[in-house]
Amino acid sequence: MSDAESDASHVITAFLRNRGEVLLLRRSDAVGTYAGQWGAVSGFAEGQPDDQARIEIREETGLADDDVSLVRSGRPIEFADPDLGREWVVHPYLFDCETREIDLSEEHDAFEWVAPTETLDAVGEDRETVPELWTAYERVAPTVRSIAADDEHGAAYLSVRALEVVRDRAGLLVAEREEFGPDPDGERDELAELAGRLLEARPSMAVLRNRVNRALAEAVADVEPDRDAADGDAAGDQADTETSAPAVLESTRSNIERALAADEDAATAAADRIEGSIATLSRSDTVLDALRAGEPSRIFVAESRPAREGIGVAERLADATDAAVAVHTDAAVAHVLAREDVDRVVVGADTVLPDGSVVNKTGTRGLAVAAAREGIPVSVVAATDKVSTREDVNLESGDRTAVYDGDAPLDVLNPTFDVTPTDCVTEIVTERGALDPAEIEGIADELRALEEWRDGGPTVREATDRNPSRE
Repeated sequence: MSDAESDASHVITAFLRNRGEVLLLRRSDAVGTYAGQWGAVSGFAEGQPDDQARIEIREETGLADDDVSLVRSGRPIEFADPDLGREWVVHPYLFDCETREIDLSEEHDAFEWVAPTETLDAVGEDRETVPELWTAYERVAPTVRSIAADDEHGAAYLSVRALEVVRDRAGLLVAEREEFGPDPDGERDELAELAGRLLEARPSMAVLRNRVNRALAEAVADVEPDRDAADGDAAGDQADTETSAPAVLESTRSNIERALAADEDAATAAADRIEGSIATLSRSDTVLDALRAGEPSRIFVAESRPAREGIGVAERLADATDAAVAVHTDAAVAHVLAREDVDRVVVGADTVLPDGSVVNKTGTRGLAVAAAREGIPVSVVAATDKVSTREDVNLESGDRTAVYDGDAPLDVLNPTFDVTPTDCVTEIVTERGALDPAEIEGIADELRALEEWRDGGPTVREATDRNPSRE
């Protein structure tokens, strides 16, 4: 640690995220610095910053450790405040939060859940924030790289993170207009390039492509009447200005809420079908919500190697339902279905192909084939945004060392996803209700129309090839 850093005051700043928004707290007169200004959960790092972040969350919001989950921590931010004559080192954190119910301590007198871009001048309301708040958020905000590397969360979760990436960039571009003026062509190119890299980040996840495409398509569609009605170059320039950062900012914000609502409605529709004994695997937040809202008497959960996310799913279900929960190896799925009285298999989907076949975590195909052999219905729970517009599929593979890290000259296979054929799927339960696999092609046609926003700018491939390393 440098002498300058040892003289600085170390503090933590913890952003709590719920439904794509973060918690801002207004500092009261009871605090010694920055009274009346808005910030995240914060406090002096008296011990280890990681431990202090959770302590401050409990003290300032009343939330228990189980109410929040750490997403990531970021590189510390060092800065000096000449007005206070102090140097600060801020340790930023991001937590996902399951509730918006906050019990304020005396350190704050108000709170709001807002899009992070609301902390930027010229974007949000006239809300004075503590120094370097946006910088702290950027250190922990989702990025193309974090989405590409995430092997813990499902496709629906990551699609919302992708929308947040575009929203945050659009908000920053809107804020920069105050200093540099509008640059609609530059904004449009930058946002198209960013969208292109997101579309290629997780090629097996159609929901990410569809939701990013919808946000960009709606941003363009919102101003088409203005463009059509524009008379003269000046009016046309004004229309073009409105098709860039401001329209994308508004569209991504509304589409985050739309995406969350679609996933919730799909879970609600599936919950009506869940009763008796259920078998599942992997981690799908939509399936988890459906199982919690349904009336299962027993739940069998395959462990889902190699990451074994099924163990965490089983633990959560044991805490959240009255059902008896059993966990078993992936290799035992056929045995469990043959020997136990299972009424229904319920799984999620990363992608539903136009022919109704389902791409999901490896092991889904084996489970569905075994279910077909036993005459057990298979319900796939997925919002319609998970329908792919493409016939082909790019199946990702995981780290070979998760399967074998020895020295023998072995080929190692660690497929992350497999494809369950249509004839092994009974129904696909969506926000529109239960659909027969044969109905999926029509939805794919609807989603293909969303890709047309790219006709007016760089294609996905052009945007990615132009600067593939940029994050």
